[in-house]
Amino acid sequence: MEICGPRLLSRIAELARVGGLEGGGCCRLALTEADKAGRAQVVAWMRELGMDVRVDALGNTVGRHAGRRDGLPAVMTGSHIDTVRTGGIYDGSLGVLAGLEIIQSLHEAGHQTEHPLEVGFFTNEEGSRFAPDMMGSLVYVGDLAVDAARAAQDAEGVSVGDALDSLGLAGDAPVPGPAPHAFVELHIEQGPVLDREGVDIGVVTAVQGIRWQKLILTGVSNHAGTSPMSMRADAVYAAARITTMVRELTAEVGAPMVGTVGHMAVRPNLVNVVANQASFQRFLQETILTYAWQYQQSRVWEVTLTGAQIAQTERTVGSSVIRSDMTHTESGHFQITGKESDIKAIATASVW
Repeated sequence: MEICGPRLLSRIAELARVGGLEGGGCCRLALTEADKAGRAQVVAWMRELGMDVRVDALGNTVGRHAGRRDGLPAVMTGSHIDTVRTGGIYDGSLGVLAGLEIIQSLHEAGHQTEHPLEVGFFTNEEGSRFAPDMMGSLVYVGDLAVDAARAAQDAEGVSVGDALDSLGLAGDAPVPGPAPHAFVELHIEQGPVLDREGVDIGVVTAVQGIRWQKLILTGVSNHAGTSPMSMRADAVYAAARITTMVRELTAEVGAPMVGTVGHMAVRPNLVNVVANQASFQRFLQETILTYAWQYQQSRVWEVTLTGAQIAQTERTVGSSVIRSDMTHTESGHFQITGKESDIKAIATASVW
């Protein structure tokens, strides 16, 4: 049996128009009006195919196609339809819409599977608006409580719960959801490796461990044209040192570790004023089945301290104590006080 490739691509293109961006791509951040519209389109397709649709308290949505022995656990596929701010049209959507194409192809072939088939999409899998990422699937399998997920807030202070309620996207299906007989996800490669190697498809052999950190470096504003370099407390200089050392860390550890600083805000953000604050987020990712993830636990903080030229003191991370200049608070935040005159920075780091 073969699927209809042009029909699958047509659905992908139609969904991409919801939140479509000029020049290509789309933006459907989780639990926004665009996300709601995208959900409505996918659910409409599910119902056109005669699927029973259920939605749980976090908005996770699953369409079910009956099997010959419908009491058996379902074989499940799916992914997500929320995107980053500049998302590709295949990311997540391919996994969901390929599942619907399989259902339609089975209909047309007059074939009914032994097990029921389910196609789902999960809420806030990207994590671009709310942390953590893969939130919906965590709730679905019971690894994250609904109340904890609903309490998560975006940068504007809007909670997942408030967004769900205002958009009317929460349902009453039980969570955790029923365990499937098997789950398979088709996903676009989010990198150039398969294309470079001339390979059509790959099989996942390990998962990535992700570490996001938000740091705020505080210096002192002064006139950029008259303040001697030796008397400056330049927050951007400290941030730049940390940023370049993230790149150096990835080279030191080696592939497949990756890292970047993808967001930075500077205050007062004026061309002729030494910045008194630089806040930024850095992203580190490594295959957690290798030694490097444990290595990061110490090196990633060493990069922060060295990058900001901060002297040794004491810090606590989890259950391990390492010498540095950090004090632990109940909220899980750390304060780092710089000793070097050129930095004199205080960094507040939140590890998510």
